[in-house]
Amino acid sequence: MFDLTPKEQRILRQLSTPGKVQDFLYRIPYNFEPNGDTCRSPRVVLRERTAHCIEGAMLAALAFRLHGRAPLIVDLEGTPQDCDHVIAVFQEKGKWGAVSSTNHSVLRFRDPVYATIRELVMSYFHEYTDHQGRKTLRAYSRPINLSRFDHIGWMTRESDVWEVPEYLVEIGHTRILTPTQARSLRRQEPIERKAGEMVQWKPLHGARGRTS
Repeated sequence: MFDLTPKEQRILRQLSTPGKVQDFLYRIPYNFEPNGDTCRSPRVVLRERTAHCIEGAMLAALAFRLHGRAPLIVDLEGTPQDCDHVIAVFQEKGKWGAVSSTNHSVLRFRDPVYATIRELVMSYFHEYTDHQGRKTLRAYSRPINLSRFDHIGWMTRESDVWEVPEYLVEIGHTRILTPTQARSLRRQEPIERKAGEMVQWKPLHGARGRTS
């Protein structure tokens, strides 16, 4: 199915719920891209056993697809001084939740309790910050069904699938703040910043860190 090997199918078939998908991603070390930028397909992520946010989101979307869910991702757009973050989103009983691959203690899994995508996105707002404690989340995309990229082999391609993030950059995003609101945002307290600095995986020597 979907040109997946029996081993790949066996792994993904075990990820039958969003919670199991999230647990699997939490066990995969973060991809610090020691050899340069990557956007690897789920096949390569399963083989290499590392993933950053969009790689994890695409793997989650593929797992969703094998279990009858739409393979949906949403792009969270930060300020020019911060990174975007990509999540895989799903619905249960009409409510939205999210699976997220991140190295930090925030921007993680969301239970399906949110009535709209905007409501789900705003659950990340307070913790979406830079190193100075400035809140940097500014916009979000509509849910993107990755089946639109089937023709480029996004699930199994050996080369990077840059077409996906390039598309996310190009499409329209919904702004969440007015300029006045953005200027008046309060920075996080020092204790909040300290909590946000917690990471799950330490970069190898010479590897670059990422903020997502």
